[in-house]
Amino acid sequence: MTAQFTVLGDIAVRVDGRPLGIGHMRQRCVLAALLVDANRTVSVDQLADRVWADRLPQRFRSTLYSYLSRLRQALILVGGAGARIEKGPGGYQLTVDASAVDLHRFRHLVAQARTAEDGERAVALFEEALDLWRAEPFATLDTPWFSALRETLVRERLAAELDRNDLMLRQGRHGELLAELTARAEAHPMDERLAGQLVLGLYRSGRAADALGHYRRTRERLAGELGVDPGAPLRELHQRILTADPSLDPPHSLPAVTSPLPVPRQLPAPPGMFTGRAKELDQLTEALDGSAGAGGGPGGTVVISAIGGIGGIGKTWLALRWAHENAHRFPDGQLYVNLRGFDPAEQPMPTAIVVRAFLDALHADPDSIPADPDAQTALYRSLVAGRRMLILLDDARDADQVRPLLPGSPSCTVLITSRSRLAALVATHGAQLVALDVLGRDEAHHLLVSHLGVPRVAAEPEAATVLMDHCAGLPLALGIVAARAATHPDFPLAVLAAELNQAADRLDALDIGDLTASLRAAFAASHRALTSPAGTMFVLLGLAPGPDISFAAAASLAALPPARARALLTELESAHLVRQDSPGRYRMHDLVRLYAAELAHQQPGQGSEAALTRLVDFYVHTAYAANRLLDGPNTPFDARLQSPVPGCSPLIPADAAAALRWFDEEHACLLTVQSLALATGRHPQVWQLAWSLISYQQGGYHLREYLTVWRAALTATERQGDPTPRALAHWRYGHARSLTGDYGEALDQLGLALTLAERTDDTAGQAHICRTLGRVWEQYGDDERALEYALRALALYLQLDNPVWQANQLNAVGWMHAQLGRYPQARTHCDRALRLYSEHGRPADAASALDSLGYIAHHTGQHAQALEYYQQALALFREHADSSNEADTLANLAETHHAMGHPALAREAWQQALTLYRVQNRTAQAEQVLARLRA
Repeated sequence: MTAQFTVLGDIAVRVDGRPLGIGHMRQRCVLAALLVDANRTVSVDQLADRVWADRLPQRFRSTLYSYLSRLRQALILVGGAGARIEKGPGGYQLTVDASAVDLHRFRHLVAQARTAEDGERAVALFEEALDLWRAEPFATLDTPWFSALRETLVRERLAAELDRNDLMLRQGRHGELLAELTARAEAHPMDERLAGQLVLGLYRSGRAADALGHYRRTRERLAGELGVDPGAPLRELHQRILTADPSLDPPHSLPAVTSPLPVPRQLPAPPGMFTGRAKELDQLTEALDGSAGAGGGPGGTVVISAIGGIGGIGKTWLALRWAHENAHRFPDGQLYVNLRGFDPAEQPMPTAIVVRAFLDALHADPDSIPADPDAQTALYRSLVAGRRMLILLDDARDADQVRPLLPGSPSCTVLITSRSRLAALVATHGAQLVALDVLGRDEAHHLLVSHLGVPRVAAEPEAATVLMDHCAGLPLALGIVAARAATHPDFPLAVLAAELNQAADRLDALDIGDLTASLRAAFAASHRALTSPAGTMFVLLGLAPGPDISFAAAASLAALPPARARALLTELESAHLVRQDSPGRYRMHDLVRLYAAELAHQQPGQGSEAALTRLVDFYVHTAYAANRLLDGPNTPFDARLQSPVPGCSPLIPADAAAALRWFDEEHACLLTVQSLALATGRHPQVWQLAWSLISYQQGGYHLREYLTVWRAALTATERQGDPTPRALAHWRYGHARSLTGDYGEALDQLGLALTLAERTDDTAGQAHICRTLGRVWEQYGDDERALEYALRALALYLQLDNPVWQANQLNAVGWMHAQLGRYPQARTHCDRALRLYSEHGRPADAASALDSLGYIAHHTGQHAQALEYYQQALALFREHADSSNEADTLANLAETHHAMGHPALAREAWQQALTLYRVQNRTAQAEQVLARLRA
């Protein structure tokens, strides 16, 4: 494997042509600091100064060592790739072939070019060196050392370009240089050497008036800004032009290359503030590099790349950045058109008008242009055939608008931006899709700093964080925020952050009164382009409260058959208004969701309300069905649901494993739907959702969420007024409080629950509540009181025809006897429980009884039997994803292994228990296990 290191642009490593992950910006900074001095030792203090300057973190050495370690590992993982980081007595050294680093290769090639005796060879070497530059060196790095080095390198590049220009002018190749000289002179208006080269190039191209005009402007600028006249070489060149000195004519050995007609250079200016997108820039370059030289793509096809994403994501910025970085690869010109596919104020550009404009740019003879549109398209393709040109089609509506503009010659490259996915072009033309996501945190911060400056952002880090949070990585939103902040440089950023904090007004805050810089206008244009059914689906999705939505839930939301809902979601995905992060699950960008919700609330009638009812019913009924598979028919206080409303199509998971997967995928949505139900007065659905989540949340130890849903359920049942759901809510909320260690509040809530159950003569409710009271008193440390409630619950369960509930309580009574050292009574009750489970329950129901019997056997010295019981219980807990009880059984199993003289097995079990306890935030249990591991 061989590695190529780049710093003349984004800092990157490519191994055998593929990008190697080298970490975040600061870690890349360390790599760049070593690459600059490749094969030389750089001290730790030098590295720290280059990477942080005067902003050193508190433990900068350990941070630096961790970055170096990760970089070293990254190189080792690819077999070294011809490079390695070594520690020496004076610091660290990156040992690498200097030619693999673009900076050192650039300098080497320039040195070779300057000593080459053959002019053609020298130009070729200069061109090869300059082709290594992709963008500004050390992109995104802003420490003083890198900034100073960047300026030095930019000067080196300009010097190399000027040396090459001199050679090409001596060879009579002024026509090839003219466009580049013009652009460079605009960028460096005070450079007299560059001005002289442009003046000479214009003169040799038959444009003496333009040459003299540029000399005059340069002289005036020097006088006005510096108070000096041009130097002697430039003044002498001016005088020789005035006298038509024959020595200025191109060399006779080569025919003069003239450019009577300008090469089309239609690219708009590149974005001034651009950050990140290294991966996407690489994708676009790889598509071109992978083509067969000038022969285009595979099989001699046109290279087509289509950049897609929602409005405001930065598609045009990316396209222009790449186009300008690679303009030298298209010497025959670049065509550009804004197709206005999603323009907020204009209709999409007709293709015939675009073709006619391209013909003018290509200097087609007006008298030879046919009237027929198809014939004009054919002429356009003839004129670009064989030319190395870039054709940038910006803001395309769809594939139909683009197809007539695609050239037939593989020498051309096409770059398209669109809010549509343009998947049809993949099938018909082999286009490569480049999908843009939001900016990462570091990239968003860098963009904000680029607009507002380091001091202003650093002065209000919390406000800057709020701004970035609410812009959610959308470049247009960040640009608008920065523009508003820049308008009032004396205003604190906190003022704007407070505006954005109000979700209802956020889109107003992200508007500066210009349709081209308005998120609402951008989103409206995308919405208008949808079919009517897809537009309706988009609006309804704005009502969905969860972080994402499944296609099944969306089908119920819209009252559509699943297949039809999937088709509409596919249309929205193609328009980049939703994303499918995992199969069948769709997500909206936060700001797009705000716009959709805004449209939903503007709609008259009851459509939105009915849609929300269907959505809530979907989650309530599907959760109920999933819970039945996890807990069978034995979950206390059956929720007794009514039928789902028309248009709602709940799911019925196939088995317990499918039910668990559904809860895992939908847990966050279920929590938000419950909050929605509470806020909109759907009180029965609030506690019904909480009830359906009992087994899943307890088994997965989701204690914070368990407390939250039952606090909401308690509020809902108090508003509803029905005593039975109120008793349920007090019971489960009390149980949840006990799990957080708040035993006083837990006992109060359980007391209220028991009173309500007694008042309504609810025997089952009294039994469940007494069972929980027994557990809480055990946790509180009063085992006698715990046994009293456990026996009271057992007596109540024996009045009911539910053997599984009876088995559960027999096990609970047996456990409490064991805690009190009454092992014969404990074993009797637990054996009875196990028999009932085997006769009436499911295998999973027996796990707790097996764990209890293991505990009893361990404490009566029957370690081999205890081991067998624990292993059976552990297998069942794992099979049914009951991680809470799994952790407890692992801790018990470890004690038995320890007692049997199996230290390695004991340690392994304790370690597994510790991992689970930490994941579950069970601090006390984790500390107990940690103490055993340290003993």
